[in-house]
Amino acid sequence: MENMTLEQIIRSCHGTYRGKEADRKKEVQGVVLDSRQAERDYCFIATKGERVDGHRFIPEVIEKGASCIICEYIPEGAEGNFIVVQDSFQALKDVAEYYRSTLRIPVIGITGSVGKTSTKEFIAGVLSQKYHVLKTEGNFNNEVGVPLSLLRIRKEHEIAVLEMGINHFGEMHRLSKMVKPDTCVITNIGECHLEFLKSREGVLRAKSEIFDYLSKNGTVYVNGDDDMLQTIERVKHKKPVRFGMGRQNDYYAEIVKSRGLLGSDIVIHKQEGVSFHAAVHLAGEHMVRNALAATAVGEQYGMSPEEIAEGIASIMPVGGRSNILRCGRFTLIDDCYNANPVSMRAALDMLGSAGGCTVAILGDMGELGENEVRFHREIGAYAVNKKITGLICVGRLARYMYQGGCKAKERTINNTFVQYYETLDTMLERIENGKLFTGEMTVLIKASHSMQFSKIVEAIRGNS
Repeated sequence: MENMTLEQIIRSCHGTYRGKEADRKKEVQGVVLDSRQAERDYCFIATKGERVDGHRFIPEVIEKGASCIICEYIPEGAEGNFIVVQDSFQALKDVAEYYRSTLRIPVIGITGSVGKTSTKEFIAGVLSQKYHVLKTEGNFNNEVGVPLSLLRIRKEHEIAVLEMGINHFGEMHRLSKMVKPDTCVITNIGECHLEFLKSREGVLRAKSEIFDYLSKNGTVYVNGDDDMLQTIERVKHKKPVRFGMGRQNDYYAEIVKSRGLLGSDIVIHKQEGVSFHAAVHLAGEHMVRNALAATAVGEQYGMSPEEIAEGIASIMPVGGRSNILRCGRFTLIDDCYNANPVSMRAALDMLGSAGGCTVAILGDMGELGENEVRFHREIGAYAVNKKITGLICVGRLARYMYQGGCKAKERTINNTFVQYYETLDTMLERIENGKLFTGEMTVLIKASHSMQFSKIVEAIRGNS
């Protein structure tokens, strides 16, 4: 942290101070929720989780030399500087919001139904060719992760790229209030979190809350190929900048050469006639769109075509997100971090480009609301219509995926085999017994994170 005193923290979270008066002017070096990350002169926020109460670790943090503790109660016998609040999680957001108000670097906020993380990586990769960038680590994109990311900004950082994820109305408003983005990027509007947001129109409305605290001269970038995002005509009296594969966009691309699962070579165009080549090392047309978003943002912050191309080429797959793994006779597409209908179709498109024997192991998609059965059936049919070699469905809701695949197979003449396993354990047992696969093949593994499909990845790797 930079220039943040204990007194400022007390005021920002509206807490009651119980500690040494002389320490009020002392600068705090960082703010953490995890006691293991606490260091000397840090502020530790004790929160009550579902499994663990952080107040238990207050003595341990004091022992490490923490400057102060934000907590909802002071443990008996504990000695130190305490800021007592009603809600520790709210205090975290209040402190982060205040800290953001003291920063003078631009902050880029990224949201959308699918592709937030890969778009964040592309944008950070491009900007890193010129700037010292702070970016969201892991999946720290919610009302806990976003403030923690803001509080990681240090004096050496010149720009921040933050991922912002939501699943309820009002959440993006609260995130935007903390982040106060100078630049907004929206990747797409898909069928996700419909249990709470009800429809794609609802998703658009919830995601658009990111504009609530956009800076006065802020710029908005949207996927111009997305029919819902095409309806956004102006934000704070400015037209959004559009990127996509269609030539009507401000930034568009043509795929010069597809390298299958290894990505594609592209030419990026601007409406003004400027164009340059770039290599995208992640497979799928959706990754090209992410690279286009990075191009547009990069130009806003003064990047040259050479720097942008180098930044795009630097991005490689990461575990759980379209990561290509070679193990023996198998090529695995590890995409088991999360799933919704949009990302499922994109992953199946990627699998279809692999050639040879191709098998999709798909599981339940969560938070789809009252239409979850229809969405699962549609994905099963989509998979079979891609003419892949096999579709294996695992999970309670995946039963409907299996049904959709079987019906699609009846209407076509392709030979896609379709299987169903009710539980993950049954599937893992088949893999471990070596009874599931024979020969060389490319296998897509994808489901919502709660399905724990990373176990399938490890099982196949262990038996390859």
